[in-house]
Amino acid sequence: MDNLRSWYDAKKDFLKNPEVKAEYEALRPHFEVISQIIRARSEQGLTQEELAAKTGIQRTNISRLESGNYNPSLDFLARVAQGLGLELHIELRAHNQQLPSNPK
Repeated sequence: MDNLRSWYDAKKDFLKNPEVKAEYEALRPHFEVISQIIRARSEQGLTQEELAAKTGIQRTNISRLESGNYNPSLDFLARVAQGLGLELHIELRAHNQQLPSNPK
């Protein structure tokens, strides 16, 4: 548990840098969908190979997706979702309008 706490502390420190925070926020949607796919696959007890067989997608492409090294199309994501027994939903939201805390 100490390692996790250390990671969260490090993440908090990294995000104090405005440039790092901006890049992190820009990539958030990408990593959110990856996390959902990995979670769903794990909960169903499926390997990447089994998901590949269900979707007709090469296992290497699923691996690249899950590692963040693949920029999937909507069709690709829909096929993965279907293979997991899920539906793909796309949602557009307003940016979070939080003001930076800048004590003077």
